[in-house]
Amino acid sequence: MNNFQNVLILGTGPVAIQVAVNLKQHLHSVVAIAGRQSSRADHVYKALAQSDQHISVHIQNEKHQSVAGGCRIDHVFAGYEQITGQWDTIVLAVTTDTYIQVLQQLQPDLLKQIQCVLLISPTFGSGDLVSDYISAFQPEAEIISFSTYYGDTRWAGDEPSHQVITTAVKKKVYIGSQTSSSLRVQDLQRMYQQLGIQVQTMSSPLEAETRNISLYVHPALFMNDFSLQVVFGSHSVPKFVYKLYPEGPITPPLIRNMLSQWKEVMNLLQQMGITGINLLQFMVDDNYPIATESLSREDIENFIDLEPIHQEYLLYVRYASLLIDPFSEPDSKGRYFDFSAVPIRTVFTNKEGKQDIPRMPQEDYYRIKMIQGFARHTGTPCPTIDQLIRNYEYHLQQYIEAHPEEPLSTAFQIHHHDEDYNRIQNRIQTTH
Repeated sequence: MNNFQNVLILGTGPVAIQVAVNLKQHLHSVVAIAGRQSSRADHVYKALAQSDQHISVHIQNEKHQSVAGGCRIDHVFAGYEQITGQWDTIVLAVTTDTYIQVLQQLQPDLLKQIQCVLLISPTFGSGDLVSDYISAFQPEAEIISFSTYYGDTRWAGDEPSHQVITTAVKKKVYIGSQTSSSLRVQDLQRMYQQLGIQVQTMSSPLEAETRNISLYVHPALFMNDFSLQVVFGSHSVPKFVYKLYPEGPITPPLIRNMLSQWKEVMNLLQQMGITGINLLQFMVDDNYPIATESLSREDIENFIDLEPIHQEYLLYVRYASLLIDPFSEPDSKGRYFDFSAVPIRTVFTNKEGKQDIPRMPQEDYYRIKMIQGFARHTGTPCPTIDQLIRNYEYHLQQYIEAHPEEPLSTAFQIHHHDEDYNRIQNRIQTTH
């Protein structure tokens, strides 16, 4: 029996294209892609129309051949309100801060028929958030969270289209379902195994969500003065997320904040009865590997027990070691693939003509506010998290004051996300 017969993917980004190819090739699902109407999404709809709904996934590294391929998707819906048909599974491939906003645009009759909701790249508490909303329409729906999306996928060209390139693939991801011994989880494990990715089952969506590397590294990388000055337009030349200063934000003080924030989250997980992680081992073994010549196995495995200054040094070495892809093939001039050249995107004008904030750090602001809410609820001190949030909100306010005449999106509001947080707390108190 195919537990993923009719799959509706919500989102039109690179991840949606990659996941659609996976589902068609390995689970032979009927697949639809639906998204909002925006300038970026319009590029995708146009490309899909011109290609007769054929999509393609290319790769940077030949060892990732298992994720490459192409297919024809069965349906495209330009606008969530345009969705028709019978769908047993929803795949959320949108940003975590928009999960409820997107689900609210779907027709109630569609939600009543849903048997499963799959979260590709959630954040801490997303499974409980979605479960609380979906249960009003279909209380029997199974909610499944992955820890994170399994790779790094970008548009194949300068503009959004029907073609993407996956430049990196994680060796391992985690998965959690509200249903014990879930047959759907087993199907997904088999599919990921065919893609060359190990999947470890956790006891719940919430526990799987704590294994998202973005929780531990993105706040420090994006909520510092250097990155925020780029985001809000103070730099005239491109800067890059994963590069060392001055090409990017990575400095010893940034690494110190990253380490401190990880320790604060570990204290929170301990309060909630969830096993923590070895940050360096998680980075290297479960996410993007680096050459053994750069970090010793002993340092990686003993990272938790080392002195803070030693931990900071090892984290700095890790990022320096990924300035290039150590496993790519050098070109004729000896240059390896510039793995760290992920640009810090700046404020842009959206389709409504309003200034908007890029997904990173807008989504990371949501993530860290959720963590701060849990920390407050459990009485767990989080001074580094508090400071990162204050820094982000300060730059937000500075931009607003410097551009009084510009129309701004809701991303420029100081958010507390009380509704989302209350939904999560309601679900945790009744089910965990």
